[in-house]
Amino acid sequence: MQLTTFRNLIGAALMAGAQLVISAPAVGTLETVAELPIRPGNVSPTPNGRVFATVHPLDVPSGLQLIEITGPESYRPWPSAELQSDSTTRGETRIDAPLGITQDGKGRLWITDMGLNIGKTRLWGFDIATGKLVRKIDLPSAVAPKDSFIQDLVVDAGRGWIYLADINNPALLAVRIEDGKVRRFQGHASLQAEEGAEIRVGGKPTFFGGKPAKAGVNPLTLSPDGKTLYFGAMTGTHWYSVPTRLLRQGSDAEIAAAIRLIGRKPVSDGATTDAAGNHFFTNLNEDGIDRLDTRGVLQPLVRDPLLNWADSVKFGDQSWLYISVNQLHKTKAFTGGEDQGTPPYRIMRVWTGTAGAVPR
Repeated sequence: MQLTTFRNLIGAALMAGAQLVISAPAVGTLETVAELPIRPGNVSPTPNGRVFATVHPLDVPSGLQLIEITGPESYRPWPSAELQSDSTTRGETRIDAPLGITQDGKGRLWITDMGLNIGKTRLWGFDIATGKLVRKIDLPSAVAPKDSFIQDLVVDAGRGWIYLADINNPALLAVRIEDGKVRRFQGHASLQAEEGAEIRVGGKPTFFGGKPAKAGVNPLTLSPDGKTLYFGAMTGTHWYSVPTRLLRQGSDAEIAAAIRLIGRKPVSDGATTDAAGNHFFTNLNEDGIDRLDTRGVLQPLVRDPLLNWADSVKFGDQSWLYISVNQLHKTKAFTGGEDQGTPPYRIMRVWTGTAGAVPR
């Protein structure tokens, strides 16, 4: 059932004087939140119902990079039109090529800006209530080379650190919010694309730049207490953990020795972890979302043809897991020719039946 239809039914019943007892949706219930003419990159909903998304850098240029969803078919540039950019306005004071997006426990919205056009990776932090820019961190080229694709991020505001993944030069990064100090860990087998794993959307091999698509570490999540970072290769079927303390202050050898395999995952572009320690993944090859529970059992949560390249997942209110869906494999970068995507692209959500997650 569409979200708007559900709300209309409730409204009509209340106007008629009905007393409603609303039970929770069935686990796996999938709804469309918004249909868009542009590709959402990653999505981040707030507990009170606001929904933000980056615009995917591989989409046809629209002059928009960061938006707030305002209705089933509407959106606005956020926090302002002046921070968006196009080929004539790119520069230090405008967002360039963002993808990762998340929130922290201090009411801030964070995005990774890969700077694909200006050649510099940056982090932007905004106050959600006011839209004010509260922090911008430039990552030095020594830890974020020009050919990096530093995409996914998680934030631990309590300890004051951001953790990121470089998918192109596979690495984990830890950034201290206060002063922008960066630590980079690379070279470990767990960060690399896996032999034998492949992206097969719709049952067909997926190519990027004319070669079978292979990508290293990408989805990242934090444990509820912030003490553990979970990660895995996008083109991979293994899910790992490492203590965040070591990423902040340990040696490379200590980090490598502490990495643990905790379970399996699908070939996935996004992941998140709920308050109980369950992990949720996008499943690119099966148009779905999967759940790895605390016993280490990996199971499907939902399958639907509308989940046509489910890019990212983030918890919003209650047990609703929000999903950005963008047909990414149909962009020019993947087809080698014309964009074959068919709007609308979507923000969707699925009921997990779990406790959800609270930003740290």
